[in-house]
Amino acid sequence: MFKILKYLKESKAAVVVIIILFILQAYCDLALPSYTSDIVDVGIGQNGIENAVADVMREETLESICLFSEEEDEALIRESYALNEDGDYELIVTEQETIDTLDEAMKIPMVMIYMMENADANQMAASGMMTKEQILTMKEQMLEEAGEEMNDMIVDQMAIVFVKSEYEAMGIDLSSIQTKYLLVTGGKMLLLTILMMIAAIGTGFLAAKVSAGIGMRLRDKVFKKVVSFSHAEMDQFSTASLITRSTNDIQQVQMVSVMLLRMVCYAPILGIGGIVKVVNTKTGMGWIIVVAVVVILLLVGSLVGIAMPKFKKMQQLVDRMNLVSREILTGVSVIRAFSREKYEEERFDKANRDLMDTQLFTNRVMTFMMPTMMLVMNAVTVMIVWFGAKGIDLGNLQVGDMMAFITYTMQIVGSFLMLSMISVMLPRAGVAAERIEEILHTEPMIRDKEQVQDEKVAGKGVVAFENVNFRYPGAEEDALENISFVAKPGETTAIIGSTGCGKSTLLHLIPRFYDVTDGRITIDGIDIRELSQKKLRSLLGFVPQKGVLFSGTIASNIKFAGDENVSDNKMKEAAEIAQAAEFIESKKEMYDSSIAQGGTNVSGGQKQRLSIARAIAANPKVFLFDDSFSALDYKTDAVLRKALNEKIADATIIIVAQRISTILHADQIIVLDDGKVAGIGKHEELLADCAAYQEIAKSQLSEAELKGGRA
Repeated sequence: MFKILKYLKESKAAVVVIIILFILQAYCDLALPSYTSDIVDVGIGQNGIENAVADVMREETLESICLFSEEEDEALIRESYALNEDGDYELIVTEQETIDTLDEAMKIPMVMIYMMENADANQMAASGMMTKEQILTMKEQMLEEAGEEMNDMIVDQMAIVFVKSEYEAMGIDLSSIQTKYLLVTGGKMLLLTILMMIAAIGTGFLAAKVSAGIGMRLRDKVFKKVVSFSHAEMDQFSTASLITRSTNDIQQVQMVSVMLLRMVCYAPILGIGGIVKVVNTKTGMGWIIVVAVVVILLLVGSLVGIAMPKFKKMQQLVDRMNLVSREILTGVSVIRAFSREKYEEERFDKANRDLMDTQLFTNRVMTFMMPTMMLVMNAVTVMIVWFGAKGIDLGNLQVGDMMAFITYTMQIVGSFLMLSMISVMLPRAGVAAERIEEILHTEPMIRDKEQVQDEKVAGKGVVAFENVNFRYPGAEEDALENISFVAKPGETTAIIGSTGCGKSTLLHLIPRFYDVTDGRITIDGIDIRELSQKKLRSLLGFVPQKGVLFSGTIASNIKFAGDENVSDNKMKEAAEIAQAAEFIESKKEMYDSSIAQGGTNVSGGQKQRLSIARAIAANPKVFLFDDSFSALDYKTDAVLRKALNEKIADATIIIVAQRISTILHADQIIVLDDGKVAGIGKHEELLADCAAYQEIAKSQLSEAELKGGRA
């Protein structure tokens, strides 16, 4: 939850606007039940008469009301009314505060007059039968006799009935008053609804934009972090897991972010506003809401506690599913060749079922939530109707007030329902956020120093290993021990040895795919760790054992390293040196021919030659060939090596090879045996005094070649 909130900080301005719009939306949402209550109670029940302050009344009625009023109230009443042309008294004040004060001042006198059953107090006072003091004393006695039966609501209703009878006596059309009130109140509700709709659309748009931005930024951060990883970090996080974290996990966070902005932010505002409104209704049924909220919190807490561990496991199973799928899809040709379809189907089915079982468990747990929530909401509605009906029967509550209370209660419970819905997705998103943060907080082992020495590199390309030891992270033994040699410009240095002896590992230390454990590697006398990775790799032309091509064209792949700096002439020259020009020019579109993803539409040998051409086009000072000629036939191999020696004679060439025929004419051959240097020299020298080299030679060369010391 807190990690996701951290992502929202980057869009603070939009979040603030969303909250403001939510407050506006909640205001409109909370105002509508009050208007509904007014339409039922005032518009329908009271014919549109809102209070005891009549807009117009007869002179005798005003005098009667004044007789039953205290001096201060009488003065206020007389100041608020003025005679009109018809001889009636018309209300002349418009301030709501004054009208509320008038309402309190006039309704008790109106009730007294109504209770006297048409007795004319004004006539009695005028004839001397009763003084005003006697009338006020009688008022006090009548109020005392009424006692608890005269609650505020009954007083209000009796005063409204008095006003209605006054209007009827004056010949005023009550239906027109009612119609006007209903139209005005309905119009206000319509405006509030439109305003609420605009606010909802605005929050929805901004929430979607913010969440999309979060997803974009996270994908960008994760991608940049993964690209900065060394081979050690790539080994720590499997490729399948990195793909899942970059796609599924970020999608989970993005989806929950929009839900947080659209539901979680709105729910507390609506819930608190609903509670304030409920308190103001003074229905005495607030305890029902407390019970409902406690039940909901207990339910949500229990379900989330049960489901949380499974959500963590679910993401791991998604990783496993992606891993199995990726292995099967990339190795489908091998699977078919060995008729292992059935086995792989079973392996995929197991990963699929494990994920399905976990998803079913969490879904089954969470399916209890919605029905239980609906049960709670319906039970609350029944309780409100039950106890509200009793209040209406006792005269303590009006129908409209009960309707408003039900609406406010549903809004409050609905707010917690929103929170419970997000709680279903929040645990899984929380796990996803942790997995994303795990990548973002992983510091690459290979980092540039604050002060690099790029300017000190002479640009000659002299590569030297000085007592280099290397051990893979977590390994117990060194993969390379005490490696020392110098590879010079204009010379070819070859590395050969049995499978697993550390040839590729040695080569991978030069571009800093890994860092040495002990010793150092230098280029032109500068420790490569003192150089920036960008500078170091700009000096190198690396050709991996397995040629890697990218979707695009042949031209875009050859120009990959140099991009715009590689001219078409340079590109064609590189293709000719790599012996790729012949097959490229045989294609209809030549260098503009498309390359499928992974280079699946070219052969292994063509892929290797294009990879070599890419390295040549970059014009590096040091070439690193990691068994890059293995897919080539002997003729192409020989022609390519000859072209390399002629065209890039001033560069340092380091070749890892399996075939002796590839390195026969190397200036120095380094023989590795179990991570150690078994011999260094030319082919003839090693053939004479290096046992490890002799074993390799015997397995690959004929007797005549061995005796002649050459291919």
